[in-house]
Amino acid sequence: MSEVLVHTTVLLHEAVEALAIRADGVYVDGTFGRGGHSAKILQSLGPKGRLIALDKDPAAIAVGEQWSDPRFQIVHRGFMDLAGVLRELGVSQVDGILLDLGVSSPQLDEAARGFSFRFDAPLDMRMDVSKGPTAAQWLATVDESFLAEVIRDYGEERFAKQIARAVAAARTVEPIDTTRKLVELVSQTVRTREAGQNPATRTFQAIRIYINQELAELEGILPECVTHLKPGGRLAVISFHSLEDRIVKHFMRDMAEGDKLPRNVPIRASEVPQGRVTLVGKAIKAGKDELTANPRARSAVMRVAERSHAA
Repeated sequence: MSEVLVHTTVLLHEAVEALAIRADGVYVDGTFGRGGHSAKILQSLGPKGRLIALDKDPAAIAVGEQWSDPRFQIVHRGFMDLAGVLRELGVSQVDGILLDLGVSSPQLDEAARGFSFRFDAPLDMRMDVSKGPTAAQWLATVDESFLAEVIRDYGEERFAKQIARAVAAARTVEPIDTTRKLVELVSQTVRTREAGQNPATRTFQAIRIYINQELAELEGILPECVTHLKPGGRLAVISFHSLEDRIVKHFMRDMAEGDKLPRNVPIRASEVPQGRVTLVGKAIKAGKDELTANPRARSAVMRVAERSHAA
């Protein structure tokens, strides 16, 4: 498991503690990455415990396939395929599910993946490089108005229209097929930006989210997670930007409230519909020591919910 150290895992101890690991339980790491959380979960499991890990990224799968622990199994599928994977493995419900969203350090630091504006590389941005169009291919054909919507909605970029207009003009001259070309184009368009932040940060985030359908997949998987949790099972989700966290926060809150009844309906307290989950504590963020060791943890927020026994 030496390659686990390649990536500094965010909220490592807090996430595994939040799952309240049972020694003989069955757990899912829906975003294996480089295995930091999975390794910690395995340390907490007994000999009869089981851990199922999923990941879209072939590089992550290559790491997991080197592990020889009989309690561990890794599957090259995204967490959106959770229901199918569990069905194929003969598992109906599990004791805990962890989703660590976002891009791992190896993905950011490997220039060829095209996630980062710090390197000049092919503009790819796919989590799973074995399928789907690259960011460069998408930028070559996307409608200007739709591109503006993506950059505005997923990047929260106030210069979205100007950037989309610049992309549409530039691609008639030459393909926007490298990270450097996109960075230079955005930098020329965005004249003001937060101190210390590259002008292309929000645009890169927006395109990456769209190419990988990150928010749509998150909205789709959260109900599936609750369905596949045993009563008392825990769901822990670590998000890295406000769009993700908003989805998780609202979902968990709505699931905890249960079905809403019309006002003034005469009903006994015992008959009030119970929520499918109960919220566990408040949102958790990285502490001072972790932020000093790993500045990339500054935007991480973890929320935890437990499947209700009555649901």
